[in-house]
Amino acid sequence: MSSVPYPFTAVVGQTDLRLALLLNAVSPAVGGVLVRGEKGTAKSTAVRALSALLPQVDVVPGCRFSCAPGAPDPACPDGPHEPGAGAARPARMVELPVGASEDRLVGALDIERALSEGVKAFEPGLLADAHRGILYVDEVNLLHDHLIDLLLDAAAMGASYVEREGVSVRHAARFLLVGTMNPEEGELRPQLLDRFGLTVEVAASREPAQRVEVVRRRLAYEDDPAAFAIRWADEEHEVRARVVAARALLPQVSLGDTALLQIAAACAGFEVDGMRADIVMARTATALAAWAGRTSVRKEDVRQAALLALPHRRRRNPFDAPGLDEEMLDRILDGFPDEEPEPEPDPEPQGPDDGGDGDGDGGGPDGDGGGVPPQHDGPPAQEADSPEAAPDAPDTTREDAPQPSAQGSGAAEQAPVAAAEPFRTKVLSVPGLGEGAAGRRSRARTAHGRTTGSQRPRGHLTKLHLAATVHAAAPHQKARGRAGRGLVIRKDDLRQATREGREGNLVLFVVDASGSMAARQRMSAVKGAVMSLLLDAYQRRDKVGLITFRGSGAELALPPTSSVDAAAARLERLPTGGRTPLAAGLLKAHEVLRVERLRDPSRRPLLVVVTDGRATSAGVPGGRPGGTPRELSGRSARLLASEGIASVVVDCESGPVRLGLAGVLAADLGAPAVTLDGLRADSLAGLVKNVRTAVTHTASLNSVSRRAA
Repeated sequence: MSSVPYPFTAVVGQTDLRLALLLNAVSPAVGGVLVRGEKGTAKSTAVRALSALLPQVDVVPGCRFSCAPGAPDPACPDGPHEPGAGAARPARMVELPVGASEDRLVGALDIERALSEGVKAFEPGLLADAHRGILYVDEVNLLHDHLIDLLLDAAAMGASYVEREGVSVRHAARFLLVGTMNPEEGELRPQLLDRFGLTVEVAASREPAQRVEVVRRRLAYEDDPAAFAIRWADEEHEVRARVVAARALLPQVSLGDTALLQIAAACAGFEVDGMRADIVMARTATALAAWAGRTSVRKEDVRQAALLALPHRRRRNPFDAPGLDEEMLDRILDGFPDEEPEPEPDPEPQGPDDGGDGDGDGGGPDGDGGGVPPQHDGPPAQEADSPEAAPDAPDTTREDAPQPSAQGSGAAEQAPVAAAEPFRTKVLSVPGLGEGAAGRRSRARTAHGRTTGSQRPRGHLTKLHLAATVHAAAPHQKARGRAGRGLVIRKDDLRQATREGREGNLVLFVVDASGSMAARQRMSAVKGAVMSLLLDAYQRRDKVGLITFRGSGAELALPPTSSVDAAAARLERLPTGGRTPLAAGLLKAHEVLRVERLRDPSRRPLLVVVTDGRATSAGVPGGRPGGTPRELSGRSARLLASEGIASVVVDCESGPVRLGLAGVLAADLGAPAVTLDGLRADSLAGLVKNVRTAVTHTASLNSVSRRAA
């Protein structure tokens, strides 16, 4: 990778993305940007280029925590600082890797020195480096939960706290949070989603001319990065000057009562939760006016602010796609006409967008000068993060593309039916103790959770078990010549705390879509149950996969992924009809789990088979099936059981006559069987209540019998 960053003004197209980033450069109080989009759409390129446009910051010389010389942090670990002249340096852009440790994010205390010498030896982390700059998280939706919790705390309090066994350090941590993500790989937790001030959806252009311009610029940059940067130096300087001018104008911008009413009406009309959306919209509209060189907020500023600040806040559940009905927004804003605008002073020329430049890319809302830098050398296009990603052909694996069926064409296929209303399900978990990725489903040894014991550290000490450390050091104090009150601690005495928490699992759904499940009311209930389990998987941070079987075979409708939304979309479009190749579905599950075990051996699987247990077709490719369909399904189930795969059978059989075949399948799998009604959490609570009542009643009868005797 070149040390010369790709110029921000050379990113073609992506008007909303560039505008959102520049608004945060003008007013960091907006709260950051979340960039959602498919791979190869300039997300990372644009974010990394933003730091070059930010004004320099004055810092206390030698301070590792970037204290401002005019108002140093009184609690700075490197302080106290005397007010005085500072040193100017460029604003930093700090990247948080998805696989970073907690110590790398918040910093680390040297526990050994703290115990033996009584000193706070603190090594700052990425939060300290990002103070007064940008904290960038690529693939933010894949970030571990415990790191997300730390980010939430720092973003809410503007400070980071590191506490270890009674020793604590605090430092300021105010930063511009920018994240990029591909929604196909999973969604963000609602708490973190709400922390991003603005969100932008980006997509690659399907126009050949635009894609040609992308490739041309990228190849020119890679051939000679320095020469390419010089070519765009004037445009970079103009935009940097405009950011500085907009920052200076920002305190003079007036946010009138009409604009506030428009903001409040928009937030109320779209039923967003809480008041953060109103505050972010107000700050964004003010920044838009300053960026356009105006001192008053207009309706077009409020409209643009709503399009950037509300889409990700109006999701009612994880399966709702973010978005905003622009016609509804216009109706809401039209109810509050603008006041008569006051005469605006003629602003100094601040950039090539003022007054329009005819390039077709500048201009803000309604052409009002609130847009982004102009484009040159060709039509607008989408920049790619890499030359390999830029010229991709249209993706035929997208969710909205037609999917080939491996289940045969002879089945009497029925149109998909809608899923019934989702409900809260009982907790399904994998037995035993795992060591997989952090989540909320099954018991596991994790870095966070309740302490269950101690062990010698295998590397860098992260979680000290104080009692075990003292117990290990105590017998050796006399031999070590202890004279004072404190213990003499050696490195061999240190003990790492072992903790137990929860892990996320791979939940693989095997769904019967055959004719025996095709009754519309019945299939709607089945889809509702699977949708409920998918919602539960989203909340518990699982990976999910979806296998369906019908007709003459089984297919992997969705390979294992963190995107529960994608699984829900595939389930909604699931057709039904034909014979029931149960064995084919189970064997496909065995194949998928074998491959996933090689890819991610620490993530334990949970197989959820949704069927009535019927098997009317072998569905085994090639030659003789080697038994009846029912015998083959039994053999396939026992194969899965022999490998210790945890399973659950959701019995979908209904009607007055029941064959109990799902129970037979569950026995072969060594798994519990639960009915659709029994899957509900409230029915489980009722069962527990009934069991408790029966136990209490039995105990009372026994007590009476003993007294009578």
